[in-house]
Amino acid sequence: MSIKLVFGGFTLNAYSVYAPQVGLSEEEKIRFWEDLDEVVRGMPSSEKIVIAGDFNGHIGTLQGGFSNVHGGFGFGERNEEGAALLDFARSFGLVVVNLSFSKKDDLLITFQSAIAKTQINFLLLKKEDRVLCKDCNVISSENLSTQHRLLVMDLGIKNGK
Repeated sequence: MSIKLVFGGFTLNAYSVYAPQVGLSEEEKIRFWEDLDEVVRGMPSSEKIVIAGDFNGHIGTLQGGFSNVHGGFGFGERNEEGAALLDFARSFGLVVVNLSFSKKDDLLITFQSAIAKTQINFLLLKKEDRVLCKDCNVISSENLSTQHRLLVMDLGIKNGK
């Protein structure tokens, strides 16, 4: 799902994504990343982009060679799907902005069930647009479903900049 918004002096393209779950076929996972790759490559460099969604991957707390895209404030341990997201972000000059703010675990966890607490929802911006993101939070009292929690970003957009 996507939406294009025009704010005075610039265009913001927002994409909502849902990555294949752990355990699904490699073919499905590859197709997801190829489709997202095509979307980002097709974006004019003059336009801003926000990619938000459930990436079904764990990025973890450690930057581990991804300091240029990982802000150092994640939750849990990285898995293969999380590494794929970080590779994607690095290859397109994106940053995972909700890893840039020190938060209590409760404000990082985006999926919670009776047996697991994880961070699988992420927000990506171009590195040069990182300054637009003033904060990110998980709204723990607002459930999108019984297990997912709402992730929000405060964009500081003033005078078309």
